[in-house]
Amino acid sequence: MSRLAAAPALLLLLAAPLAAQTRHDTSAPIDFGADHIELQDRANRAVLSGNVKVRQGEMTLTAQRMTVAYTGQVINGNPQVSRLDAAGGVTVTRPDQTARSQFAVYDLNRRVITMLGSVRLTQGGNTINGGRLTINLDTGRAIIDGSSVAGGGSGSAGNVTQAPNGRVTGTFSVPKRN
Repeated sequence: MSRLAAAPALLLLLAAPLAAQTRHDTSAPIDFGADHIELQDRANRAVLSGNVKVRQGEMTLTAQRMTVAYTGQVINGNPQVSRLDAAGGVTVTRPDQTARSQFAVYDLNRRVITMLGSVRLTQGGNTINGGRLTINLDTGRAIIDGSSVAGGGSGSAGNVTQAPNGRVTGTFSVPKRN
């Protein structure tokens, strides 16, 4: 087999450790902190700004701004959070894994985090860069590609930087051999 033909198979083999994670407890309470919070009850949302930090189980999400959407349903005195939209220096940290981007959406109903814009996923000595990262919190599977949402819109995804040439790049560590 030529080196070029073997490259995709090698890439999949080397990328496997980046996706290997323990299952995240998506039913764990969500703790948060921010410099400022604005409750918008009629819109069923809260806007957190300034050094926002959200923690659920062993996962931490930080950003400069976050919108927390919740349903009108209240269980045991707590509104049910359905989605977190984060912007500005977003970092998601899980045991042995860190992902950074410009924007992120955590869909609690689907248990999926989608990160957009200058994405960097690191685990140990391995690093992968791209435009969009999707993490399934049930399976621990992480998919990264070079595409991203086009910038310029007035929504939260405006001015998203696409990965260079729409490609995924990275570095994999190689174990020392005797």
